[in-house]
Amino acid sequence: MTKRKLLVADNIKMIHALVRAHLADEPVEIYSATDGDEALEMARRLMPDVLLLDVEMPDPDGWEVCRILKEDPQTSGISIIFLSADADAAQKIRGLELGAVDYVTKPWDPAELKARVRSALRTKELIDLLSEQAMIDGLTGLRNRSYFDQRLVSETSGALRHKTPLSCVMADVDHFKQFNDRYGHAIGDDVLRQTCRILNDAARLSDIVCRYGGEEIVALLPLTSLDQAVVYAERARSELESFSLAHRSGELKITASFGVAELSHTGGENLLIAADQALYEAKRAGRNRVCVSSTHPIETKLAI
Repeated sequence: MTKRKLLVADNIKMIHALVRAHLADEPVEIYSATDGDEALEMARRLMPDVLLLDVEMPDPDGWEVCRILKEDPQTSGISIIFLSADADAAQKIRGLELGAVDYVTKPWDPAELKARVRSALRTKELIDLLSEQAMIDGLTGLRNRSYFDQRLVSETSGALRHKTPLSCVMADVDHFKQFNDRYGHAIGDDVLRQTCRILNDAARLSDIVCRYGGEEIVALLPLTSLDQAVVYAERARSELESFSLAHRSGELKITASFGVAELSHTGGENLLIAADQALYEAKRAGRNRVCVSSTHPIETKLAI
């Protein structure tokens, strides 16, 4: 069983020892922070599933730590359990209103602590599941635009920080409207599903292939130079061109146009724009081809 992460934030060392002793048999990795600033830093770095957070902790106190974490989209999903020697109902209500999932009074019963941590872990699992489902495109099974937008920010930041290559490929099914108009939307859906499958199969496990919207598919390729991204785009284009979709009127041929851009060529936030502009050039040059940002189109096949 994969262990979940639990962060204990309390300025009293004995509390950390008690938590470790009482949760020794639970499938959790336990980390420790002794003040508010350290709790915030470790929560952002470790992204724990559960945070046991002391209310009276200094610099800043637990209330403020909770507020900051819940206002940050990156950390808002952490399940927070407040720890306090104050059993006053108003304090418990305050903690729950701030976004905590539970409130444990010191000194606690070991069985109660276990039960509340288990409950918080189940809550986190449910939040993760709902978040995961919200990031999936229902038609194609790929990640959706919301997921892509999040990964674009994180991957761009990492590539700039570590000075590693990052490329983006945008693809658009050629003459997609004709599939819907001539054969019906059910066939149009099949065209999209098969196109997404081929682009995803052509990618590596580390690549991020998403349905961007309509008939557009986008692939974010970490640690990938412009030339390597072109190889991927051409492989996907060729495999799609070789594919035929069975239909009662005969086999249907599918092609797509591709635009490719690399981060170092675009200045960071313009990566997606550059790939989209290259895609437009591929469409304008005749479709069923790969074009590169800020260069002449790479001729692959004549338009059909």
